[in-house]
Amino acid sequence: MVLSSTVVSSAAFAGTVTLTLVSLKIWRKKGARKHSTAKKEHVLRVRQTHFSSSQSVSYLNSGPLMFVQVRLCLSSLYICTTNINYSRALLYSLFPIIFWQGTGSRLIDEAGVSYLDTRNNVAHCGHSHPAVVHAVQQQVAQLNTNTRYLHPITTELAQRLANLLPDPLEVVFFCNSGSEANDLALRLARAYSGGSNNTIVLDDAYHGHTLATLEASPYKFTHGTEYKEQSPGPHITKVSSPNTYRGAYRNDTTAGALYAAFVERACQAYRDKGETVRAFVAEGGASVAGVVLPPDGYLRACAAAVRAAGGVYIADEVQTGFGRLGSCFWAFEHCHDAASMKDDEPAVVPDIVAIGKPFGNGMPLAAVVTSKKVAAAFEKCGVEYFNTFGGNPVCAAAGLAVLNVLEQEELQQKAWQVGNHLKRKFRALQDRIDLIGDVRGSGLFLGVELVRDRRSLEPAAAETSFICSVLKSKYHVLTSIDGPYENVLVVKPPMVFNHADADYFCQCLEDAITKDLAYAGDLSSIAKTPT
Repeated sequence: MVLSSTVVSSAAFAGTVTLTLVSLKIWRKKGARKHSTAKKEHVLRVRQTHFSSSQSVSYLNSGPLMFVQVRLCLSSLYICTTNINYSRALLYSLFPIIFWQGTGSRLIDEAGVSYLDTRNNVAHCGHSHPAVVHAVQQQVAQLNTNTRYLHPITTELAQRLANLLPDPLEVVFFCNSGSEANDLALRLARAYSGGSNNTIVLDDAYHGHTLATLEASPYKFTHGTEYKEQSPGPHITKVSSPNTYRGAYRNDTTAGALYAAFVERACQAYRDKGETVRAFVAEGGASVAGVVLPPDGYLRACAAAVRAAGGVYIADEVQTGFGRLGSCFWAFEHCHDAASMKDDEPAVVPDIVAIGKPFGNGMPLAAVVTSKKVAAAFEKCGVEYFNTFGGNPVCAAAGLAVLNVLEQEELQQKAWQVGNHLKRKFRALQDRIDLIGDVRGSGLFLGVELVRDRRSLEPAAAETSFICSVLKSKYHVLTSIDGPYENVLVVKPPMVFNHADADYFCQCLEDAITKDLAYAGDLSSIAKTPT
């Protein structure tokens, strides 16, 4: 099938697509395309040639996936693609394969196979959500430019975002990624604290890939040889993660104060040396740590300690913001043992909030929101903050669309309802399957930890890897593995994930454990499944 530019000439975004298809014709005339379909093996070879091996590929040990999502609707005369841009479509010879479905909680590979996505918290409103697609298409056809110019969409987004946060958080900095957001948050904190770099971080935490955020990420700096002695230096203090399943303190009633004491002692150690603290950085729900939600009172006590030491509390909401936990819009507001949507005790308010991943539903959009007091301290440094693409009109349009969809489709409430349903089903499996040691989390941010022994809590890492691979290859369910022992299935799907998706996922998980794993034989040599 050869698509002609005239097929879509009446579409609202015809100019963009026409140019793309004309380019496709020219490219074909040059003879660059020799095959009707892209070969996954070729794409993998190209990637391995031109990409660093440090850029991991999901499921590499069991067969990586290539997702191409293209939808052709001749009745309305438009072409819509998601999760791949036209230039890469040309490069990797993806046309003229047409897949008719693949939205919401589903991804489709190059062979047309549909996969249930339980792990993609980037496509917050669902893959290819029409409202986001339309907003981006409409704005890119009008204007996209750098952020030194005024634009009403960007300012409206800032106002909408600030209104979703408690006072006094009202000053917004736009950027492109969660790493950028956390990096900037640390800069703001340094300015506020008078130039201190002393930072308290949680074990197993991950906050980004810049130099500054790597130093705040034990998940990274305690592995490999990038940091000597697996530490960035004395300005970074790593304290125990408040894990009430396998950590030092496991009583939910008392764990908050006991874990917070680690942060209090770290702050006091800096003060004893006559130094201030820059920040305490924490996720409201730690994802790569294996879905760890802080126990009651923990964040409040930690914030008080760091403020007394001259620093600020930075809430990293990159993974868990925008209603994912169901019980609240921001994870820092969540009550660890909430039995309902209510919490009698007011939530602690961070000094700085970093926002990323889901904000643009796949578009590069992130933000830092802080108080005027913190922003003023940064402004006194006399260094301009400018981000060429941060909050550009096209990405801002996507962000506004995401906020609208969240409200109109009541996705936070649905996350709470579907998440509770899924959690109940996981716990029913736990009652029947000894391998499932713990089920935790809230809303559509859940962790299923697999152990070989419920008393010793020996991690079932090989079994988790095997199950993840089988879920992908046999049942077409995409899952994510995290946790310090790589034995936690982390569930953080698009927020449109529904009851039927949850039922299917649980049935597949049960079959993978009771049928496939039971006959898997020796797993001692199994490789980790990168997800």
